[in-house]
Amino acid sequence: MTSKQVVQPTSPSSTAIAPPQAVAIKDSPAVERALNRSKIYLLFSWSLLYPEDEEFLDYLQCGEFVEDGRAALDGLRLALDGIGGDRASQKIALMKKQFDQIEKLVSAECVNWQIGDLQTEHRRVFTNVITLDCPPYETLFGNDHVFAQSHVMGDIAGFYKAFGVELSKDVHERLDHLSVELEFMHFLTYKESYSRCHDGIDKTEIVVDAQKKFIKNHIGRWVPLFCRMLAKKSDTGLFKLIADCMSEWMDFEVAFLGVTVQPYSEADYRPATFNAPEGQTYECGAQDKGNELSMLLSEVGAESFMDQQTKEKGGEKSEGPVGTA
Repeated sequence: MTSKQVVQPTSPSSTAIAPPQAVAIKDSPAVERALNRSKIYLLFSWSLLYPEDEEFLDYLQCGEFVEDGRAALDGLRLALDGIGGDRASQKIALMKKQFDQIEKLVSAECVNWQIGDLQTEHRRVFTNVITLDCPPYETLFGNDHVFAQSHVMGDIAGFYKAFGVELSKDVHERLDHLSVELEFMHFLTYKESYSRCHDGIDKTEIVVDAQKKFIKNHIGRWVPLFCRMLAKKSDTGLFKLIADCMSEWMDFEVAFLGVTVQPYSEADYRPATFNAPEGQTYECGAQDKGNELSMLLSEVGAESFMDQQTKEKGGEKSEGPVGTA
């Protein structure tokens, strides 16, 4: 995923001349929380992509994957300030234990892997086509027909479009692939940290509200079920540990953001079908290679999240962090 917006890093000189209030905001717990959440989302996003080269394997084998995960969780715990209550704190503690398990697996097994071994493990779990045992695509969950798939795809595209992000040409995946959705949350949480330092309360509230809506309407609904399916399919190994850890992370995010989510159950996993006039039934999704996206989006359109802000004012109020540092 790439952004049309360029976030310029703060240089030492600009920090030196910044007003005291700006410096204080940059050091606030709210900024730390956003940055550490952003890191966790990025780790999960990267771990689910098919490894085209050795970059992720090197990151895993040298120990930085685990180190960065632990550091993000420690920073989040210290800056939590009671947000999410005991549930959020418990989830952080559980995730730290799971990163310990990942470290043990890397030391005992993954340290000797070549890139082909990681690719083989990825294919074992996800196969070379869209596996129906644990498909990492949102539109295969909770949709009874192809028109529901189109609606969900259009809504996802609307979120991306509203914040000026688009799929990178280097990522050969659909808009609803979990890695892409997690990277979008990585982008939103990083944007929150930047917004708290530079953009003010109003823009920060928009970014935080987008996080809540994307959790409530998208990843908070299907990812818990996907994690259970992934853990069952992988059974052991790296992706089993990633699934367990990511499941706890979704619980943390729901508690931290204070949103009410209606997650899918096993009974809601129904790859969409439609009936032809002759009564024949076709499965939609397993044969998909992403070429139908332009058709889906042209039919439904990418409704902009930003255009809904005015209409949704006064709607359901959720708890959790607000747009003040």
